[in-house]
Amino acid sequence: MFTVALVGGLHSDARRAAVDRLLAVVPGGVALHHDLATAPETGTVVRTVRDAAGLLSSGETTLVDDCACCALREDLVPELERLRAAGPTRLAVVELWDSVEPRAMAEVVAAAGFRIGAVVTAVDPALLLPYLGNGDDLADAGLAAAATDRRTIADTWARQLEYAPVLAVAEGPEADAEDRALLDQLHPTALRVPVGDGAALARAVFAGFDVEAAAAAQHPACALLPQEADEHGVATYVWRHHRPFHPGRLYAALEGLTCAAARSRGRFYLADRPDTLLAWDAAGGALCVESAGPWLASLPDAAWETLPPVRRAAAALDWHPEHGDRCQHLVFTSPGLDRDGLAELLGSCLLTDAEYAAGRDAWKGLASAFDTFLDA
Repeated sequence: MFTVALVGGLHSDARRAAVDRLLAVVPGGVALHHDLATAPETGTVVRTVRDAAGLLSSGETTLVDDCACCALREDLVPELERLRAAGPTRLAVVELWDSVEPRAMAEVVAAAGFRIGAVVTAVDPALLLPYLGNGDDLADAGLAAAATDRRTIADTWARQLEYAPVLAVAEGPEADAEDRALLDQLHPTALRVPVGDGAALARAVFAGFDVEAAAAAQHPACALLPQEADEHGVATYVWRHHRPFHPGRLYAALEGLTCAAARSRGRFYLADRPDTLLAWDAAGGALCVESAGPWLASLPDAAWETLPPVRRAAAALDWHPEHGDRCQHLVFTSPGLDRDGLAELLGSCLLTDAEYAAGRDAWKGLASAFDTFLDA
């Protein structure tokens, strides 16, 4: 059976090593790669196809709307169809370029009817914290996929890492116990496979990948966030509460909260917007806050039947007799984490007893401090 595996990640040496290992151990395997490095200057994306013996073919495709990733999407499916028709390819490894995020590509490949065996992110543990703490724009590093690409190295790397259920780990002498503990805590459910273990890597890429389940696992309402942990100087702190945040006090605390950890994420709600589920996503000293739709408690009962079971199950787990599924669920992971300081700062952002007792009509009258995030 023709199987597609996606291997990505900003750690390019580790990524290439994982792809080379797969080609060496899987008979009939080929690797397809779109190089976006010179696209902004040349207007073209360079495509190569190789196997364990070397280059099989190369070609170019033009940019689409000044977007290199758009060109990749337009060219990827026809190339996979050509490889499948030509035979006897058993495994097509799509080696994603540095800043390409795997979710969009996996959804394109699945929508075209191909079987995805796995999505893999290659990781060098020694580079994990430096990349996660790098708030530079991709454009400044020559890694932007389009002229309008405003992503940073840190947030791109975090999404690459957390989406993939398989991590190909390139261990080197520079990695230490703290690096490995950080990797374990950032993505505790991932299957970690040494890049050098070709047999294990081959098993992983044929296991099967469910695009819909992966998307659900990334949705802020039902994401499986890391649990409490503390090992080798790296800690994960889980903070939960059902009382709403005061919008002004939380906004004033954002800088302190964002810089308190190498990575933080979760879901929360504000007193002035009690029906809106908000997503918290921070890395590299930068925070993204976005609306992720309504809390289920704000919807009529009939609407529940239209929602995926995983969404309803997540709401049931968080259910509170007064607030429903509305909750504060934020997770902070970092070396040298100050749990007590975080707890105190977060607690100070909640409504006081008097503010809470005033009720929802009064809450909605509080000055909105998050318009720059939510109404842009």
